[in-house]
Formats: sequence, C-alpha cells, structure tokens
Amino acid sequence: MSLVRSAGLQKFRQCVEGLGGDADVYARRAGLPVEALDADELLVEDTALAAVMEIAAAELGCPDLGLRVGERQDFAMLGPLSVAMQHSPSVADALECTSRYMFVHARDFGVSVVDAPDGEHGVVGLRYSFGAGVRPLPQATDMTMLFFHRAVTFLVGGRYGLRSVDLPHQPVAPRSRYEDAFGARVRFGRGSALLRVPSSLLARPLDGVDDTVRRIALAFLSQQPREAGPVVTAKVRAVLDQSLGTGSTELADVARILAVHPRTLQRQLAAEGESYASVLDVVRRTRARTYLMTTDMPLAQVSDLLGFAEQAVLSRCAKRWWGRTPTELRREARARR
Repeated sequence: MSLVRSAGLQKFRQCVEGLGGDADVYARRAGLPVEALDADELLVEDTALAAVMEIAAAELGCPDLGLRVGERQDFAMLGPLSVAMQHSPSVADALECTSRYMFVHARDFGVSVVDAPDGEHGVVGLRYSFGAGVRPLPQATDMTMLFFHRAVTFLVGGRYGLRSVDLPHQPVAPRSRYEDAFGARVRFGRGSALLRVPSSLLARPLDGVDDTVRRIALAFLSQQPREAGPVVTAKVRAVLDQSLGTGSTELADVARILAVHPRTLQRQLAAEGESYASVLDVVRRTRARTYLMTTDMPLAQVSDLLGFAEQAVLSRCAKRWWGRTPTELRREARARR
C-alpha cells in the first residue's frame, strides 16, 4: 500500500455522474474518503484509488472509464511539480525533475527513461513505475498512462512522435478505443507501462520557460518531506521564502506557482486559520529581524528586499512587530554584541 494525492481522481466525479452513477457510493465501497473526490491535497491509499475506478467501471458498464477520466484531467493537477516541469529547459530536464519529485504526488511511484524493450535503434521508453509489490489495475493504469501521454503532449505543444504504448494488462475496452485515445499503437500484456518515443525527443527544448519560476518551484519541491503531506500554510511560506526580494509576492503569482486559483488558496489558508497576508507578514518579520540584527545593510535596501514600496513602511511594520524602530532594534543588537 502506498499513498497518492487525491488530485489523481480529478474529473472522476464528473465522468461518473455524467454516466448516471453515484461517485460517493463507489468511494465508500472502495474504502476511499468521499472528500477525496473533490480535493487535491488529501493523501489516499493507492489501492483505494484503483478500486474505486474498477468498481465504477463495472457498475456503469463503462470499460473505458479510465481513458475517459484521463482525457479530461488537467496537467496542473500535479501542482508545483507541473510548474517546475513546464519551465524546464528541455524534455529531459522535465523528466528528470519528475523522477526526482514524483513522490510529492505519489509516494512510491516514479517516472524514468529506459532502453526500448525491443532494442529498436533511436527509440527509448518513458516508463511509469507503480511501486514495488503493486499490482496495477487496468482502469487506474489506463487513466495514469493517458495522463502521462497528454502531459508530454502539453509540454512540447503538440505531437511528439509517440511510436507505441505498452500496458501491463490485457485490454478491457476495444483496442480501437485505446488507439484513438493515444493516437498510436497500443501493446498489451507487456512487462512495463511505458511510452515508446524517439530518443531525440529528450533533447527537445521547451518554449516559454521562466527560469525564476522554475527555481522557486524547485525550491519548494526540495523542501517537501517524503514521509508527510505538506500543509497549505507551509507551501505558501516556502514559496515566499524563496521569492521575497527576488520575485513577486502577490497572491496571484504565488497561487500560480502552487498551481491553484487565488480564491482556492485563500480558502485553504482560511481552513488552517491563516490568511495570505498573515503568512507574508510572518515571512517578512523573520527576514527583517535577520537583516536588522545580523547585517549593516542600509535600511532602504532592507526595505526593498522585503518588498516594501518605501522605507516608511518598514518603520511602521517594525513598530508593530517589536514596538521599536528599525534603528532602535539594530542599536540594541549591536549593544548586545
């Protein structure tokens, strides 16, 4: 048993209800928290996620349910990982980033580049690994691999030369349905789940790359522990820690890094008893104390690095934070030294 983010069920409810089913009933039967159907950040058992897909497909008589869900899922469901991938210099860099930080989305799953299983020259495999001892079920595998294919398509802005798709199970829907969804030949009962692609794809550069955005997203991802799911406040604080003084601290820009809508981010913070302004204030206060007590940096520069429009704002905040002006705080620190 492994844990995955509930974002992996994005669009499941819409697909099921569009077919006349009851997603909540299927979730309960699979042992899946019902709230996971409408949230992205819950950690759920991978076996429960796979089971709810199988139960719904059987109840609805819809053998291509996994493909239907995968066709509707958005690349942004990977959160900050999608941001780091999108702003990577090349496809190879995006895949390396995915391999390193996939645990943020699914703890024991992974993506890797492998030699093509049939040894064809100029072809490699983009393999999706389901974790040691995991028996991937057809519906969840179909959903995951179609999302994987569509993610690569999104990154390169169109077709990328997909040769064929290998799936570890036998077809549960007509073969033509699979090939229509992937736009390529699909081979079943294979040893791994992978996309066979031209090896030249790896060197392909990505368009619209913003190195600053990538750096901030990677800094956030690097702070995520493997053993516990991050809370929203910690996510926002991590992004602000990296962007304060070097990038934007506007709510909309931080929400973009975290791949959520600004209003959604505000609601998530409120559920944790925080607000965006309060988190930013704490980050600024901590940074200001470091600058004022351990450096001789001019106050105007300190103000700029904290993202204040003018030095007077720093003075007002210092009075509110510590009941003293920046100069008084600095003088006291020097006296103690």
